[in-house]
Amino acid sequence: MYPHIEDYALIGDEQTAGLVGRDGSVDWLCLPRFDSPACFARLLGGQENGHWRIAPRGARLCTRRAYRTDTLVLDSEWDTPEGTVRVTDFMPQRDQAPDLVRIVEGLDGRVIVRGELRLRFDYGSIVPWVRRTNGHRVAVAGPDAVWLRSHPPVRTWGKDFATHSEFTVDKGEKVAFVLTWYPSHQPRPDLIDPFEALDASVEDWRAWAARCRYRGPHRDAVVRSLITLKALTYAPTGGIVAAPTTSLPELMGGVRNWDYRYSWLRDSTLTLGALLAAGYLEEAESWRDWLLRAVAGDPADLQIMYGLSGERRLPEYELSWLPGFHGSAPVRVGNEAVKQLQLDVYGEVIDSLTLAQRSGLPAKPHMWRVQCALMEFLRTAWRQPDQGLWEVRGTPRHFVYSKVMAWVAADRAVRALEGNPRLEGDLKGWRAMRDEVHREVCERGYDAERNTFTQYYGSRSLDASLLLIPRVGFLPPDDHRVRGTIDAVCADLAHHGFLRRYSTEDSEVDPLPGGEGAFIVCSFWLAQALHQCGRIQEARELFERLVGISNDLGLLAEEYDPVNGRQLGNFPQAFSHLGLVGTALALYGDETAG
Repeated sequence: MYPHIEDYALIGDEQTAGLVGRDGSVDWLCLPRFDSPACFARLLGGQENGHWRIAPRGARLCTRRAYRTDTLVLDSEWDTPEGTVRVTDFMPQRDQAPDLVRIVEGLDGRVIVRGELRLRFDYGSIVPWVRRTNGHRVAVAGPDAVWLRSHPPVRTWGKDFATHSEFTVDKGEKVAFVLTWYPSHQPRPDLIDPFEALDASVEDWRAWAARCRYRGPHRDAVVRSLITLKALTYAPTGGIVAAPTTSLPELMGGVRNWDYRYSWLRDSTLTLGALLAAGYLEEAESWRDWLLRAVAGDPADLQIMYGLSGERRLPEYELSWLPGFHGSAPVRVGNEAVKQLQLDVYGEVIDSLTLAQRSGLPAKPHMWRVQCALMEFLRTAWRQPDQGLWEVRGTPRHFVYSKVMAWVAADRAVRALEGNPRLEGDLKGWRAMRDEVHREVCERGYDAERNTFTQYYGSRSLDASLLLIPRVGFLPPDDHRVRGTIDAVCADLAHHGFLRRYSTEDSEVDPLPGGEGAFIVCSFWLAQALHQCGRIQEARELFERLVGISNDLGLLAEEYDPVNGRQLGNFPQAFSHLGLVGTALALYGDETAG
């Protein structure tokens, strides 16, 4: 029986992440980085593609589970006829190498526990050689080596190309397992003490969470979202992955399955704003610095996404041996959308750097030069059609949101020059560009008959990104065109109380077959737009519904199926959690932040 996407929990060490199911199985883990090949790929295939299950003998799903308060340490508990047992899963901050720690603890009675470790490197395709060394197990295949040990020692044996164990825990007893990855050509790294690592992890996460300045309604959900964003951060560079997974489907059985283990520029302003407003200046500065490094180079070569360290080449290919989640094929690695032209990213980068400067982050000497270079390219490039915010793989169009963000770029650059006479730049030329873009969007991207902006010039289709028009300052919230657009988007893209991001019926724009669910961040955008327009009660009611679709651990995927009550798409999704944090701050932040 297949699990649901929301059945999974996230664990991680800020360099990679794993997903743990309700059955006690780690079904997804990429080592040593988020974008490395998975050694557990059951999530996108079957048991033969790699997993690690620890659970009471004969038990199926855990009775209850929860993160320890304000941490990324997961406790799963099973009540059995023989007693109660807890499995604690976490990944400590790494020193030399990544470690996955699983601690089994007897809470009551006497329980027999079984373990099955099935390592499959390279996305579930390679069976390693496994040998016993000093009572531990070592698995090696090509560049990868994994060391499994237990404390106190537990007997293990090999069967059917997996490592099995069975042991008994009495009340108060603890047995810890540690899985350590390292390059196969290097010596084994130092072994950690799993119990000391647990105490340190709990202490570190709680100290980090305590820095959150938000004190309003649903603070637990906001803190959980911030912890999730922290967990999706690649600590060595400050880059934040959109999600730790690839190819979880936007529609069960469909082909809209993408690799999200990279950093998107579209998230930059939202990320920076959320971190700054919540009080995480160090993380905001790290993200800003990653952004500056990633976009360095010819402005014409600006990409919509980059690798964890700013890598530019992310070739897309399919893994034919994996059937996909619930049979949703193909399974893809890499992302071909990296080659697309999306003009909105220029606005998002310049807006982010402006926000960083305005918020008092330490300035970088080349930051203004980067913005000037981007503006000089955008001065003419903004007239081109592009692929739009959603990376559609059809015919390029003059997407309205892309033009609005070109206006944002010019507006922020003009304001910077007006506010600081020591800066050098083409004030007259950028001001003229800003006015021209604004005029064209209002003429060609607005449908006067229906009183709404449209997805692209000449279209009758709508797009949820239009809800951001008042937030970026293109028009004030009380403008009749803004109010009309909100009403039109609600009517056209409504999906059982939530929003789709756009209509998939225009095959020239989006040629892929099949539909998708409600795009979660778009509904958060709607809540913020409603709040800006004074529709406070509607905004808060929508926010309550959105918080309510999180799984039992407070995690959100990319999309939601409101008909079946299921989450869809890659999980957990940074964009969704950014939406939750930003909406909470917009609706309640002024009253409660301290």
